[in-house]
Amino acid sequence: MVGSITDEIRYKLLSLIEENPNISQREMADEMGVSLGKVNYCVKALVDVGHIKLQNFARSEHKSGYAYFLTPRGVKEKLDVAVRFLSIKQKQYDIIRGEIEELQINIKRQA
Repeated sequence: MVGSITDEIRYKLLSLIEENPNISQREMADEMGVSLGKVNYCVKALVDVGHIKLQNFARSEHKSGYAYFLTPRGVKEKLDVAVRFLSIKQKQYDIIRGEIEELQINIKRQA
């Protein structure tokens, strides 16, 4: 189940939870630009594998909510995902940089 979550989504979700344990799933969805259902699916998957844990708390008289916490496994997973994610982004950056350089050369030739 966790394997179907991309590294980008996993990293963003773990980072948001680490930064703000009281964040709601709706707020996570808004911050990440994904659906509430996707966040709910991902949170459940990360709880199931032990990367985050939930704690119930009362937000007001009429609502209850959760606080989310990274477990030690979750902290390690966040670091591992960050390394993989950085590697992917670096490769994408290198490709785009090469394309930009090629376009600049072509523009100069045509000018």
